[in-house]
Amino acid sequence: MGDIGSASSAVRLHELSVDSLPAKTRMVLEGIDRLLVYSIPMRLRFRNIEVREGLLLHGEYGWGECAPFWDYDPRESSTWLASALEAARVAAPRPRREKVPLNVTIPVISAEDARRRVFDNPGCATAKVKVADARSDLERDCQRVQAVAETLVELHGSSAKVRVDANGAWDRETALTWIARLNRVAQAVGGLEYVEQPCMAVEDLAWLRRKQDVPLAADESIRRAEDPLKVARLEAADVAVIKVEPLGGAGAVLQLAEELPMPLVISSALETSFGLDYAARVACALDQEPRACGLGTASLLNGDTAVSPVRVVDGNMIPTDLAVNESLITPSAPDSQLCESWVNRLNAMASHR
Repeated sequence: MGDIGSASSAVRLHELSVDSLPAKTRMVLEGIDRLLVYSIPMRLRFRNIEVREGLLLHGEYGWGECAPFWDYDPRESSTWLASALEAARVAAPRPRREKVPLNVTIPVISAEDARRRVFDNPGCATAKVKVADARSDLERDCQRVQAVAETLVELHGSSAKVRVDANGAWDRETALTWIARLNRVAQAVGGLEYVEQPCMAVEDLAWLRRKQDVPLAADESIRRAEDPLKVARLEAADVAVIKVEPLGGAGAVLQLAEELPMPLVISSALETSFGLDYAARVACALDQEPRACGLGTASLLNGDTAVSPVRVVDGNMIPTDLAVNESLITPSAPDSQLCESWVNRLNAMASHR
């Protein structure tokens, strides 16, 4: 996993000049007094990402994070910017609870490594296992799910739960076959809690939900949809997986939560501690008690932007005040590809605000 020194040295954190940005961007960033760009290698390849990059914006209420993945266009990425601006400029919503439970996230790794990852997160009674990745196959996915299920039962008994995430990789018929098989190998925990985004199209989710009994969760069908409520209208999912940054921040998420007639799981978009802490604050503000949240992903990054990472105690995330690690910050270099690419991206996002 690497020690603290090696993790810190892996982080690139540069200060950008707000005053040097175009007038339109400066107008969108009104109230933002500091702007940072970061780059952090992943400890494990995840979502086909080996290096995580993004922006940090500072305002009256602290730091907001804007880290859209590179396959998001400027218009879609602009909701991530809206979330960062809200986090930095608007007080966090009133909490209804002090902490939220977490799931442990299991990337595409061997069954033995998956088992170790569960042991390394002993406070988490729920695991989310990534499946249907190009680097894996059904047999290895089954081995990983079974190992995780059996290990969780060792640690947590009847409270153990396993959920899987296919990221929309299957067609309808393939999904029927894979879900049935994965559900069987998860019998140590009584079967799968749910399958997240087995198919990409909402219509396929609705069809699949009527063809089999394992609960389904929608992620991309909500956060990347023109109409995030279509999932509810078509009765296409049992659970909504909500990611705060892609949906535009606390206000947008709390409004959506009121309109979705299903349980919610607040999940990460591979942010650093600032984005994770903000998402935890939103989870703490929900009217309904959220299921185990997918916010325990800081350990997937080889370093962090905060002095101390987001606070996790006994498998629960507790929002806390965070400070940026000033010792890592260097001025932006005029020829830095990292800085130039994110300034260009920021300008493009701002054009859609």
